[in-house]
Amino acid sequence: MDKLKIWQPGLSWETAEKKWDKKSSLLNQTHPLKTLGSLPKMPGITEETAQGLKWKSLKYLLTKEAPQRVFFRYFFKHPIRYTLQFIKSAWKKHSYSRDGDFFYYGIQSVDEFQNLLSEENILFVIGFSYCHKPHECPSGRFSPECVRDPDHPVCRQCFIGKAVNALPLHQDHIRPLFIPTIHYIGEQLFQLREEHPDKKILFLITACEMTLEMFGDWGNMIQAQGIGVRLDGRICNTMKAFELSEAGIKPGLTVVLPDTQMRILDIIKMLWSRGSSASDETV
Repeated sequence: MDKLKIWQPGLSWETAEKKWDKKSSLLNQTHPLKTLGSLPKMPGITEETAQGLKWKSLKYLLTKEAPQRVFFRYFFKHPIRYTLQFIKSAWKKHSYSRDGDFFYYGIQSVDEFQNLLSEENILFVIGFSYCHKPHECPSGRFSPECVRDPDHPVCRQCFIGKAVNALPLHQDHIRPLFIPTIHYIGEQLFQLREEHPDKKILFLITACEMTLEMFGDWGNMIQAQGIGVRLDGRICNTMKAFELSEAGIKPGLTVVLPDTQMRILDIIKMLWSRGSSASDETV
């Protein structure tokens, strides 16, 4: 059993990734996971659901799943500031600009995002929606947990497992999150804003297109900047499907498309290279 971290200081990214992928391919032969046979052709948001979606998102947050956890603990500490920032974002047709599967909030490009990540006074939140965990996930799909064990046959084949193992988690400004509900990620971001008022919050979070459309204004409200990554596969594109998913009822799998995986890993590679260099200097 190789319990050592695959992406180690002193090892090139290419060597580490090749080692990870080779073992993953072997495990796919001996422990194949349930996967989508083909990608369904589904609109990101149905036409009916798209009507009044900003209002639907506000209503959902205010009426579902004990909203006092978020609004009474955090929002009403700075109601004027948050209200003005929310209105400023909601006044626009879209809370983001888009480049393929990347939705940009408060930024215009990956290059700008990477430049911000290289600054000192930042807190980077990287979040993965539970719906693209494998059915066989040892932590459970509808869960904020992830064991990401590189020796586990499921974790080693999971994109989330690969991405988190590649992160330089010895850096205390990097926070991986595994997201079961929209209230969960909202609460986490509010809490980080309250605990680190002097830091710039940057995020990269996977979600269905409808979720990225619905809740972008809330990220802009707390002045977080970052990238929402659009999921494909058995996505939620109606309010009914979204509400069922928020209750953990999500039999279908979502996926990050291969080209989009590479774009995410390129960002992690930049962080890893920076973290690896810092570790080398410390030795």
